[in-house]
Amino acid sequence: MAVTVSFERYARGTDNVREACIVTKYQNLCMRSLAPFSNSAGRSPGKWTRAGVSVTIGEAKNVQAYLSSFKRREHLRGRNKVALLDCIETFADAIDDLHRSLNVLRRLSRSTFGTQMGDLNTWLSSALTNEYTCLDGFQVKSDKKIKSLQNKVRKVYYVTSNTLALVNKHATTGLGSIFDP
Repeated sequence: MAVTVSFERYARGTDNVREACIVTKYQNLCMRSLAPFSNSAGRSPGKWTRAGVSVTIGEAKNVQAYLSSFKRREHLRGRNKVALLDCIETFADAIDDLHRSLNVLRRLSRSTFGTQMGDLNTWLSSALTNEYTCLDGFQVKSDKKIKSLQNKVRKVYYVTSNTLALVNKHATTGLGSIFDP
């Protein structure tokens, strides 16, 4: 009996994450990155949005650490060196934008919901722009290390894009989704 209950709970959680991620462009990535929140977020757009921003912050911080390590390990020259320094700066800006987003989500209110959703949209869009900017400027050619760096940045870009879609879904569900269970 306990196995059945456990399986049903897991299946319900899988349905929850699938339903939340249906609005995202990178659905498989969304489901993988948000799967740990399947049961706790349930069917709440607000909880999925908070989970998405939290996951995005974690992913962005991991890439920021990787970029700093890459800078110490690799001795780039010319255009790639400038691109890496720009990338490190734009990622710091993106992480600031993501933290601003999370702070807004922690203080949602009925009276300012529309403005707050607009702010979230602005800051997540800014984070996306900063992440995309990080991809620009590298002279790739056949450098596997640069391509690997770009792939890590691209993944964070995709996760952020998914989070923006979750925010937009939350905004369209309206005021009732703020204080949902």
